[in-house]
Formats: sequence, C-alpha cells, structure tokens
Amino acid sequence: MAETSISELMDVAGRTNRTKFRNSVLKPLMQAGLIEMTIPDRPRSSNQKYRITERGRALLAGRDTP
Repeated sequence: MAETSISELMDVAGRTNRTKFRNSVLKPLMQAGLIEMTIPDRPRSSNQKYRITERGRALLAGRDTP
C-alpha cells in the first residue's frame, strides 16, 4: 500500500467523521505499530499521509500477530 491521506482512508472505510475516525481507527493502528505517519514531526500537516509498516505488512501476510 502506498502513502494514503486520511480522506482516502476514510473513503475506503466508509467513514465521514474525521475526528472519530482518527480516534477510533488511526490512533489504535499507530499505537500497535501497524501504520505510521509520513511526517511524524508535523502531525497536523495538510500534507500528512499514512503508510503501512513492516509489522503491518507481516500481519496482513499472516506472519505476525499483534
């Protein structure tokens, strides 16, 4: 998976409330080490995108457990 904006992720998930999506989906995935920000030192950047980590790819491939 390439770098993806929060809007694109929300579209895929069928969600419309950005705050609830960030709190209930993005933050838990980041805390689990499954996704990461592309600009971690500027979390509020309008250019912020998210990408899957190696751990996330391994979990998707069935090689790891959270």
